[in-house]
Amino acid sequence: MHFDPHRQRWQRRPSPEHRQVIPDGLDRRSLLRGGLLGLGLVAVGGALASCTGNASHESPGPAPGVNPAGAGRIGDIGPLSTHPDANGLLLPAGFTATVIGRAGEFVPGTDFLWHTDPDGGAVFPRSGGGWVYVSNREFLTGGVDAIEFAADGRIVRAYNILPGLLTRLNCGGGVSPWNTWFSAEEFDTGVVWECDPYGVEPPRRLAALGTFKHEAVTVDPASHTVYLTEDEPDGRFYRFLPSTPNLGGRADLSAGRLQVMRVQADAAVVNAPGQGGRFAVDWLDVPTPNPLLGGLVLATPTRRQVPDSFAFNGGEGIWQQRGIVYFSTKGDRRVWALDIAAQAVEVIYDDFAFATPPLTSVDNIVMTPGGDVIVVEDQAAEQSAVAITPDGRYQELVRLGPDHAGSEVTGPAFSPDGRFFYFSSQRGSSGRAGVDGVTYAVEGPWLRS
Repeated sequence: MHFDPHRQRWQRRPSPEHRQVIPDGLDRRSLLRGGLLGLGLVAVGGALASCTGNASHESPGPAPGVNPAGAGRIGDIGPLSTHPDANGLLLPAGFTATVIGRAGEFVPGTDFLWHTDPDGGAVFPRSGGGWVYVSNREFLTGGVDAIEFAADGRIVRAYNILPGLLTRLNCGGGVSPWNTWFSAEEFDTGVVWECDPYGVEPPRRLAALGTFKHEAVTVDPASHTVYLTEDEPDGRFYRFLPSTPNLGGRADLSAGRLQVMRVQADAAVVNAPGQGGRFAVDWLDVPTPNPLLGGLVLATPTRRQVPDSFAFNGGEGIWQQRGIVYFSTKGDRRVWALDIAAQAVEVIYDDFAFATPPLTSVDNIVMTPGGDVIVVEDQAAEQSAVAITPDGRYQELVRLGPDHAGSEVTGPAFSPDGRFFYFSSQRGSSGRAGVDGVTYAVEGPWLRS
């Protein structure tokens, strides 16, 4: 794949090499610092193909949380420091980190206590300037909290948009074209909640989107079709077709058809390590999207109701841009791209394509408006946020230092002006769920125009 700056899309290379290995003696961090271009490798380690959707599937405007004024690609930020800062983070030179929320403590300048176990997050612009960062809580009492920022990045206030008494284990989520936050419950009888990031409207429980171990959500802005990942070793990839896709500029998600993806190829071929193929897909209706009785799964689980559907190994983050839906699977450490117009899917990053992988786990993802795919890692050590850039580089943005060894990077998001990168260390320096978690704002020249 290469990035076409005129069409602002990823394009297939004429003759991609699908299996590449890193030369002996080059470790993972050297690869992240140096990128792939100097090694003669194709972008994203295999074939980032597809992305050939037509104009009818182009986004009608910038997605929430991205800079509407510029191309917005990751700039030349340089390597990370070799020594952690006062917060235990490794950052590029000239970038500074500030704690904006620490579990059990007041958000700076407010009387609002921040939650433990911060997970999925996103940024939403405010009219007239400023923005809001929302953050899930992935614990037995869950919920979603929000912090409002002024245009200069100062904290204005903090508040709750989904009470923990209504929900639990709120893991990933997603943004809608009409500026709402989807908070996904990660347990067998979990559902998705739609929340108002500005704290005006009450949250809504979206049972029609199915009952299963939800991870993350995205919406095609052209059709208002909803796409969903499932965090199971044999999880499925779903889409939801609203019965009323446009009601005053937004979809009515209270009714519609839940469908599951079928890949029109043998699973052994699709799952072959390092393969670079592109596969046609179609969609099959889920007979019983809510297989519940008295709050228990007593019927066939949602993911097993359609035997011909394709099993994805641990669905994680998801994002859409310009007619392409990107999503990650942690069990096989892959990033996928679904071309909506072509109805075809392929792997754009595969851990097994490398002798020394530049990413050793994949979790939440977010994209810059210029086409960088930001992947955050959940692993035993060296948890990072890494950008897969359109020109084939792997650029490390931040890394948790040794003090955060029992934690993971969650909730990546950029401010609308590109100056701040928000994320959390989910379990902080203690590594303990239910008691720790820190959310940061890292300021610097992240995005170029």
